[in-house]
Amino acid sequence: MSADLTHVDTWLFDLDNTLYPVESGFMKQAEARMTQFVAKTTGLPMDEAYELQKTYFRDYGLTLHGLMEHHGVDPDEYHAIFHDISLDALAHDTDLLAALQRLPGRRLIFTNADDRHAERVLERLGLSALFDDVFHIGSFGFLPKPDPAAFDRMVEAHGMAPAATAFFEDSERNLEPAAGLGMTTVLVGAHAQDSHASFVHHRTDKLAPFLATARLKEAA
Repeated sequence: MSADLTHVDTWLFDLDNTLYPVESGFMKQAEARMTQFVAKTTGLPMDEAYELQKTYFRDYGLTLHGLMEHHGVDPDEYHAIFHDISLDALAHDTDLLAALQRLPGRRLIFTNADDRHAERVLERLGLSALFDDVFHIGSFGFLPKPDPAAFDRMVEAHGMAPAATAFFEDSERNLEPAAGLGMTTVLVGAHAQDSHASFVHHRTDKLAPFLATARLKEAA
């Protein structure tokens, strides 16, 4: 059955692995560069650097946060390693474009990436003109999702009404603070149906069909 989203007028989307499928392999390139950066910063061999990278991601929600906390890494230096990653793995999705266009109200990006990365990816996907703003990691003082403070800052910055907001994410744990605020949560991706978390309200393996069939407040 189609999802009832007739109460929603603010549409909040994660970026990577949400607005394009994880199967594209795009983020594997980014992950490899993260490991190289951690190895260079710490002097660890690649396998140990990878394990540390995953530890920081698990503990802080973002590898960068651990690197800043324990190694004094400059976030601008870190983000620069992603700015020339090939975008060839990403393609326009005309079905997603049409589905996003029908959404009434505001469309926003909420990402742990920086502004330049978000700009490059959205442009490559042909979606830049559809979003009113990008709330990136620098916008919330480098406190990453799922830190509740990041959500509080975003809500305040955009004057959002959580009860009228739907949040779309590929990471289950990033949906919990959103649900705690009263947002409608949608888990996106190939493994979404495996989730049994009570704070996940909707699950879909593909974003475009979910949006295309959802019941909305009004035509965009």
